Amino acid sequence: MNPKKRPYRITLLQRPSALDYQENLTQLIQDLKNHPEQQLIMAPEVYLTAYDYEHFESAIAFYDQAIEAILPHIGPQIFVFTIIRREKDQIVNQATVIHNHQIIYQQNKYRLFKIGNEDKYFQAGEQQHIQPFEIEGVRYGILICFELRFKALWEQLEGVDILLIPAMWGKPRKRHLEVLSQALAVMNQSFVVVCNSANEDMAKSSAIISPWGEVVMDDTKTVITHSINLTEVKKVRRLIPMR
Repeated sequence: MNPKKRPYRITLLQRPSALDYQENLTQLIQDLKNHPEQQLIMAPEVYLTAYDYEHFESAIAFYDQAIEAILPHIGPQIFVFTIIRREKDQIVNQATVIHNHQIIYQQNKYRLFKIGNEDKYFQAGEQQHIQPFEIEGVRYGILICFELRFKALWEQLEGVDILLIPAMWGKPRKRHLEVLSQALAVMNQSFVVVCNSANEDMAKSSAIISPWGEVVMDDTKTVITHSINLTEVKKVRRLIPMR
């Protein structure tokens, strides 16, 4: 059945990252096993290792182990997260989309958060690589955390059905995350799905936001589940033509 004509089920893993990478991976795999019926599952930005600069080489080396463990558990659903890896002798924060046991899309973080020293550890991705991609007739786009602040990137992803935002967004800027993600949904007339870290210094505010600006968000939960109807995208664009 066309995914745009049936309830589209989403699970957000609003979890903190433990210091032990294997503990995070074990929890992630358990979450994947617990939600096999979902169309979309998201984890926060760099959930498996966090920004563990003190043990950075260990975080980089964990990539292969993590991918090998995760792939068998992702069948018809879509799993989205970011992970630190070495790519062509450069270290990147890479958004990764897994579907049917395969990595089908990757996108390196372009706008690095200098306050968090990301620019000292990572190679920035290319702006032109931030583009829509399609899975089974649904068009997606990804912005990684800080990239949400840049309106030029919003324009690059106009026309998608669902905008995905894996994040590790700090608590002092919690309101910014909420306002920007809601504005993006209304401006681009798309669903916006935010999955943010629940570490003590993080904002949480994971949310599923409709093209009409309606928000599903619950900071008390570690797992948020909700169903959307993708026909809302077409309805809103017909009601308020922007082109």
